[in-house]
Amino acid sequence: MGDVRSMLTTYRHLVGAKIRSDWQYRTSFVRYLLSQTVVTALDLAVILVLSEVVPSLGGWNLSQVAVLYGLTTLSFGLGDLFVSQVETVATHIQLGTFDRFLLRPLPTIVQLPASEFALRRVGRSIPAIITLVVALSMAEIDWTVDRLALVPMTVVAGTIIFGAVWVVTASISFWAVGAREVANSFTYGGGFAHQHPLHVYSRWVRTLLGWILPMAFIAYVPAVHLLEAPNPLGIPSWLALTPPLVAIAAVVVARTVWRAGIRNHQSTGT
Repeated sequence: MGDVRSMLTTYRHLVGAKIRSDWQYRTSFVRYLLSQTVVTALDLAVILVLSEVVPSLGGWNLSQVAVLYGLTTLSFGLGDLFVSQVETVATHIQLGTFDRFLLRPLPTIVQLPASEFALRRVGRSIPAIITLVVALSMAEIDWTVDRLALVPMTVVAGTIIFGAVWVVTASISFWAVGAREVANSFTYGGGFAHQHPLHVYSRWVRTLLGWILPMAFIAYVPAVHLLEAPNPLGIPSWLALTPPLVAIAAVVVARTVWRAGIRNHQSTGT
């Protein structure tokens, strides 16, 4: 416990220093924050425009799709805020600067997000929170104790799963430098894809982005139970309670892959 407290204290100091540094350029901070908010809101605009042409998407109405958007985008936004910085490992490996992280008495998986932390990225979460609150109030939900607990549980588990996917895909850089765009296709592409009901996609997309990369548990699986929405895939209701278990498994896999990448890492010698 002492080591954990020490690590959290160090992380807090590193993040605090980064926030203070970014806040020295307030205009840039605010502009980036607004741009993140607007760009994320455009995804919602696409859903709203699509609903004018297709009122029901895979049997889901606008409020149900909006809940799915809110859960997915909020989890993605929090993952982007706290974990996505691991994707900079590709740049550090190319420049030979990754070695300095190995020399410090703090896990590399903690150092990278802390050293590149940017509070302005919270802009991704702003439209997601607003949309989720409004959509939940509009959707006809029979609120029970389990459904009330399901919303925050889903967001936390979804954030962890997104973070684990970021770590796994970023780890590709230990074996293939320059694979960052391939990794982004799973993280950013997967985040966008899961703003819509999973069953509207073809089987191979559902298999890859839904179950192999367990993004179905980020929002779709719990949303089916929460909203009592059409369920063409026949997902059992008890599966809605499993995202925390999936999140734990994802963390174990991500940790294993990251450690394997560290062992495979070869310094540039500079």
